Order: sequence, then C-alpha cells, then structure tokens
Amino acid sequence: MSINYICRHCHTPIGRIDDANVSEAQLGFHFLTPEERSDIISYSPNGDVTVKMTCDYCKEALDNHPELVLAPNPLQ
Repeated sequence: MSINYICRHCHTPIGRIDDANVSEAQLGFHFLTPEERSDIISYSPNGDVTVKMTCDYCKEALDNHPELVLAPNPLQ
C-alpha cells in the first residue's frame, strides 16, 4: 500500500509514503469529518490511497488571487 499526495489544483505529486504498516491515525485522517474524507482521500482497488492537498505554488497563487478559487480549474 502506498499513500500518494497530489495537488488538488495542478495535480503535481507532492509526496509518497510506501509503508503498509502506517495507520490512518498516524496520518491524521481520523481528525477529518466524513465529508472532508470523501473530498480529500480516495482509495484505489489495489489498496493505494490518494490524498488531495494544495501545493505551495498553488497556495501562494490562491493567497494572492483568491478569486481563482471560483474558476473550475484555477491553476491549469
């Protein structure tokens, strides 16, 4: 099982954890509401997990231009 972190805006890979023994509690997933979990985390049939985050580049762009959040694909 691997946990893949990608940017939700530009789809750039942010990081990857390859460890079958890491728990959702260790990753902090237990702090998320069910709605947040369904929005942020997706599971593939092979057991891999994808976590959608915002990379530093996109965060800076959105901080400087908050109106971009209204666009369907703000940073592509």
